[in-house]
Amino acid sequence: MPLTRRAFLRAFSAAAVLAPAAPALAGCAGTEDVPAVPFGARLPIPPLDRGTVETSGGIPVRTFRLAPQAGTHEYVPGKAAESMGYNGALLGPTLRAARGEKVRVSIENRLAEATTVHFHGMMLPAAADGGPHAMIDPGGSAAPEWTIDQPAATLWYHPHPHGSTEKQVGLGLAGLFLLDEAQDGPGASLPHEYGVDDIPLIVQDRRLDGSGKVAFDPSGNSLGTLGNSIAANGTLGAVLPATTQRVRLRILNASAGRWFKFGFADHRRFHMVASDGGLLAAPLELDAVQLSPAERAEIVVELRPGESVMLRSFAPDLGRVSPPDAFGGGRDFDVVRLDAAASLAPSSPLPAAFGALPEPVDARTATSRSFTFSGRQINGRTMDMERIDFTAAPGAPEVWFVDNVNPYQHNVHVHGVQFRLLDINGAPPPPERAGWKDTIPLLPRERNRIAFRMPRYADAEHPYMYHCHLLTHEDQGMMGQFTVAS
Repeated sequence: MPLTRRAFLRAFSAAAVLAPAAPALAGCAGTEDVPAVPFGARLPIPPLDRGTVETSGGIPVRTFRLAPQAGTHEYVPGKAAESMGYNGALLGPTLRAARGEKVRVSIENRLAEATTVHFHGMMLPAAADGGPHAMIDPGGSAAPEWTIDQPAATLWYHPHPHGSTEKQVGLGLAGLFLLDEAQDGPGASLPHEYGVDDIPLIVQDRRLDGSGKVAFDPSGNSLGTLGNSIAANGTLGAVLPATTQRVRLRILNASAGRWFKFGFADHRRFHMVASDGGLLAAPLELDAVQLSPAERAEIVVELRPGESVMLRSFAPDLGRVSPPDAFGGGRDFDVVRLDAAASLAPSSPLPAAFGALPEPVDARTATSRSFTFSGRQINGRTMDMERIDFTAAPGAPEVWFVDNVNPYQHNVHVHGVQFRLLDINGAPPPPERAGWKDTIPLLPRERNRIAFRMPRYADAEHPYMYHCHLLTHEDQGMMGQFTVAS
C-alpha cells in the first residue's frame, strides 16, 4: 500500500536494512570517502496530495498547500545532513489534478531565505509560473492559480531563485505534479495505482562527504556539483517491493548536472510510454533511455515472480566529451532494486497504440528564432532580470533553432509550453524524443530544431524563461526571458 506521510518520513530516517549476500552499494567511495550504503531500505513513496476542493466565485478550485522549509535528513543511517523540503524535511508531496480543473497552490515560505515555486512543464499564465521574478521572502506567501489545460503528464515543481537554484534543489526542494485525463482515455490500461504499480521515482545524485553531509563543488567545474551517490526518492540503496506483473516507473532526473541512461542490469527490454509532456503515440520498446537534468520518462517493466532486478544508470552518451565523468558520464550507478513477490497480481496488457500526436506547427508559417548556447551565454548574453529578450504574440506558432557550439553538453528548457523536436542536425529525432517535450539535451556541436505555439495568456508584465537546465549554468546566467503580449 502507498506510504502515509508519517511512514514516508519514518522511512527517510530509518536505518538501511542489510541486503543478503554481497549487496550492491548505492554510494561509490572515492576521494570524498562517502560511507557506502547497501541496498535494502524500502523505497519511500512521496505522499499523494489531491488537495482540497473549495469554491471561489461559484467555481470549484482544487487547492494545494506547500511550505518550503529547512530540515535534516539521513542519507547515511545515523549521519544527519542539512536538507530542505516541502511540508517536511526533504522533497515534497506528489500533487495530482485533472485536465479542466482550476487549481491554486498556496505557498508559505518557512525558509530563512527567499525562494520561488516553479511548475516545470505546466502550460499556465506567466504570473503563475514561479520563475525568478516571483520571489517569496522568508515568512512570505503566494497563491498562484490557473486552469489545467494540457494532456495527462508527469510534471514537477522546484525552486527557481536566480543564483541559488542549484543549492535549493540540491538540498531537496523538488516534487512531482501529476496530471490526469478521463478514466477511459488512451492511457487507461496503464498501471495506475499510486505507490503500488504506478511509482514516482525522483532520482538525484548527491555529493556526500565522509560525515554523510551534502557538499557542493566549490571549483565551478563545467557542470557544477556531480554526486558520488544516487538517491531515489531521497534514499540510497532503495528497494521497491513489487506485487504486480507490470510496474510503471515515472522517472525524473532531478539532478543539477548529471545525465543518466536508465536501463536494467540484466539488459531486459521495457516499454517507454510517455515523455515530459505526456503519452507517446505508442509504447516504445527500449533497453535504455537517457535523461538530461529535468527530463522525465514513464516506463513500464514486466517482472517475473520472485526475481530481483536492478534499475541502473549506464554511462550516458555525451558525444565527444573527455574525460566523460567530468561531464556527468563515464560511470554506471545502481539506482533502485525491484524485488518481485513470489506471486504477482496480473496486469492489463499494454495497448498497441495511444493515438497519433497532433502534427507540429507548420515551419513555413511560423516565426523562426535562433539561439546559440556557448559558455554560460545564450546569443552572447547572460541573464539580466531587467531585460526582455523578445516579445511574441499569444498562441503564435514558433520554430526555434537551438545550437550548442561548446565541446561539452547543455540542455534547454522553455517555460510555459510543450514543444516537439523536429530534427537534430537535420536528422529526425530518436523516437523517445519524438513526443511532447519541455526539456531536451544539447550535445556538443549539435543543432536542434523545436516547434510549438506560444502560451495563449497575454501578459506584458510577467515574463517566461528559457534556459539551460544544468543548474550551475542557469545560476551563472545561461538564461533569457520573453513576454507574450497582444
